[in-house]
Amino acid sequence: MTHSVSHASITHAAEQAQQWVNELARDLDWNEQSAFRLLKSVLHALRDWLSPEEMADLSAQLPTLVRGIYFEGWNPAEPAWERKKRDFVICVRDSFGYEPEIDIDKAIGAVFKLLDRHISHGEIVQVRNSMKKSLRQLWPEG
Repeated sequence: MTHSVSHASITHAAEQAQQWVNELARDLDWNEQSAFRLLKSVLHALRDWLSPEEMADLSAQLPTLVRGIYFEGWNPAEPAWERKKRDFVICVRDSFGYEPEIDIDKAIGAVFKLLDRHISHGEIVQVRNSMKKSLRQLWPEG
């Protein structure tokens, strides 16, 4: 069986991903390149902090190209460990790169707000509830 992907569906997927990056850049008053790096860094950290089941549930609601970014470099064999807010922030900062003028907690919160706008409320509640209380503090109540 052959599956064809239309040019329109590829274009739509690219437009959705660009919309997310543009929204984040606008929210933070950043350039698109930095917003993309942040989105990727937070999505990777979030993916690695969630249970496999919750990670899969969240991914099902991400736009196609954003979902690809989310899974990029994922290693399901990585061991899970006790994770705290500080570890999450360090993970994002290590991936994003250290820039002293950036309030990384605020930046992470901006990505979480972006997810709030685009992911169902029920899924957001499940994701937030799966996080430690200290990490949930970065995720503004919708």
